[in-house]
Amino acid sequence: MLTTDQCYQAVSSRDRRFDGMFFTAVHTTGIFCRPSCPARTPKRENVDFFVTAAAAADAGFRACKRCRPDASPNSPEWDARGDVVARAVRLIRDGAIDRGGVEAVAAQLGYSSRQLSRLMREELGAGPLALARTERVRTARTLIEATAMPMTDIAFAAGFASIRQFNDTFRDMYSVSPRQLRTAGGGRPGTEQLVLRLAYRPPLDFGYLLAYLAVRAVPGIETVADGAYTRSMRLAHGPGVVTVRQGTGDFVDCRLRLADTRDLGSAVARARRILDLDADPQTITETVRTAGLETLIDRHSGIRSPGHSDPVELALRTVLGQQISLAAARTHLGRLVSGSGEMLPKELQADGVDRVFPTAEVIAAVPDEEWSLPSARIRTIQVLASALAEGRLDLGAGSDRDAASRDLLALPGIGPWSTGYIRMRALGDPDVYLGSDLGVKKAVADIADLTPSGDWSYIVAACSPWRSYLTHLLWAEHARSEH
Repeated sequence: MLTTDQCYQAVSSRDRRFDGMFFTAVHTTGIFCRPSCPARTPKRENVDFFVTAAAAADAGFRACKRCRPDASPNSPEWDARGDVVARAVRLIRDGAIDRGGVEAVAAQLGYSSRQLSRLMREELGAGPLALARTERVRTARTLIEATAMPMTDIAFAAGFASIRQFNDTFRDMYSVSPRQLRTAGGGRPGTEQLVLRLAYRPPLDFGYLLAYLAVRAVPGIETVADGAYTRSMRLAHGPGVVTVRQGTGDFVDCRLRLADTRDLGSAVARARRILDLDADPQTITETVRTAGLETLIDRHSGIRSPGHSDPVELALRTVLGQQISLAAARTHLGRLVSGSGEMLPKELQADGVDRVFPTAEVIAAVPDEEWSLPSARIRTIQVLASALAEGRLDLGAGSDRDAASRDLLALPGIGPWSTGYIRMRALGDPDVYLGSDLGVKKAVADIADLTPSGDWSYIVAACSPWRSYLTHLLWAEHARSEH
């Protein structure tokens, strides 16, 4: 946690690395900003600092129109941590409150709504409803600026209960009405897709992300072509298709086709998760350098640990691909998608993506003779699919990572490597080292000359809590040495 003096120093230097990690509220103007706001630095005695935009808004401050604090990257803290508050934040960003309310979110976490609200207020300065309101405003502003949808449709698509609530919230947050924002932004009449920019903290090795996703891309549900990654997503109100490519500045260009615009916030959160856009590369780099791997991290600056849009899909893909090559796994998965995947509506299809991955229920019912796999592997897939379909195994945004790992290991045919890989990519754990992986072992041997101490176990321990990035650094180094 940053001290107030460190926060003010970041604001004084307009340090963009801290955007989204805290927000600066200025009492003399009643406005809150991101640390890098280009406006004149306020006096120290006139500012307070808030962990979240929701807390600043709850305290009566309005969002700065110049630096757009609502569009800054999210804090990496909520992905790094596994406690109940972090799990709640991940659920809220995925739209869980809009779908089921605070009570449903609290119950999923094993708490009462009163307990959850108290915990979040103590740490974040705002309760779950305030955080959900901030996410709704962000979603609504995107729709206002990127589409020509009627304001009434935007209000309900973003999760507001009424037009009055929609208008009042915008006036409280921005001191302008939604219609005035559209006048400033213009909208895009007749667009068939949503076009937006996703902020990140530089540097970002987008080429590594594309290469990593390309060799694992399953025909029909995802493609990598012309510098862009496109994939389908199964969302709460219908399917969607996302395309991401490197943008200008510190942004990734994102195009979304959605069956239902109520899923916009969730789709954006999942796109960010796929590319690990909320990571803090400076902290990761400093940790890895301190561990003694300066040359390795400098060679692969901006490395990310890509996540996934659907933990259920990732878990089933992981188990199906155990002990076979990536190419063979893609072949088996392509057959599964072709035979059991749900077709996308024509208007959503793009760049060879025309299906969504089958649900756990559908996979559990696939006959044995259709798999062309060893019987033990088929059994593992069926047991895993049934556990996911019946809710006995939770891999959702608010799941307990330790409990999920124990439940996975208890299933027949799932070992430490698969559990670690699922934990890293499906559950977003930044601290997973896959030391038993063949590519990792080869890379460790290749960089022996870069580790003069020779104590690899010490180096691995010193890279915590960012060992998932160490795993990806070693995979990237192995790929480099092979070429």
